[in-house]
Amino acid sequence: MDKAVRIIFAAVAATALITTLISLIPSDQWFIRAVDLVREPFAYVGILLAVLAALFVRQLRWLIAGTFLVVALIHAWRIWPYNPLAGNEIAFYEPKGNDRCFTALAVNVKVKNTDFQSVIDQIDAVDPDVLLLMETDQKWADALAPVVGRYRQTLSEIQPKAFGMIFASRLPVRSSQMLENTHRDTPTLYATIEIPGSSAFEFIGLHPKPPLPGWDTGERDRNIVDAGAKTPDNLPNAVTMGDFNDVPWSRTTTKFREGGNWMDPRIGRGTYPTFPSNLLLLGWPLDQIMLKGNMGLRGFEIMPDNGSDHRAMRADLCAKQRV
Repeated sequence: MDKAVRIIFAAVAATALITTLISLIPSDQWFIRAVDLVREPFAYVGILLAVLAALFVRQLRWLIAGTFLVVALIHAWRIWPYNPLAGNEIAFYEPKGNDRCFTALAVNVKVKNTDFQSVIDQIDAVDPDVLLLMETDQKWADALAPVVGRYRQTLSEIQPKAFGMIFASRLPVRSSQMLENTHRDTPTLYATIEIPGSSAFEFIGLHPKPPLPGWDTGERDRNIVDAGAKTPDNLPNAVTMGDFNDVPWSRTTTKFREGGNWMDPRIGRGTYPTFPSNLLLLGWPLDQIMLKGNMGLRGFEIMPDNGSDHRAMRADLCAKQRV
């Protein structure tokens, strides 16, 4: 029995270490990049298995336990900025004087989801000034038409599969367009939004394809990086939201953030998982919000379950008063 336990623990430890080391290779192979998505739960599981190995394995106890601990430490190192022990990149902002503040909500509705009313109720409860809806096919467009119709300006690209998008704003929109940066059926939204008495800002909505069997991440990576590197109006103030199908600590999203001078409110606060919506304790943060320039962040939150496989993300933002 002891030998069997040792063999099982040793095999799991070796597999975990090999998988972890392979995940550090700079590659766009889907099976390598997919490990990025689960680094946080892998760190927790690694610590748990290290403790179990120390308790139940006799021979090679410390080698096996140490291997699990090394695995946990590698994953914890990769996600280090996204925990409350690291310093914040963005301080929460208190509005001053005539600052103009607004609420933005990004919702991946899940194209196969039919719980239209839960999504509608959530939108009604938040009543966002800027709304981004993803995975919208025709049935979702029809169901949400009364909600979207309340906004002064809208733009949509309806698709039968999982990459349709609807944008709506009650703030004045100077220009808006949906471009296919890389793949023909994964649009990226660019909108230039005006706030009376303050500076205009650009809003980017993003939903590239995920790393799945047969879908390596080369196109997704280019989509993410290209989306934030240069905006159509090249304004200093900008906000991006959406389902990146990528975690914020990955090489790709890090390159997006650093290349476009974006700031991530998760840094120093936590990972804020959004997927899967019913298992956030072991989930991962696929939905992002980032901002740059003179934009102030009053707060952001992951919303309650609305029937989708993703949690929606809300942001309360301010366009700071001109000096």
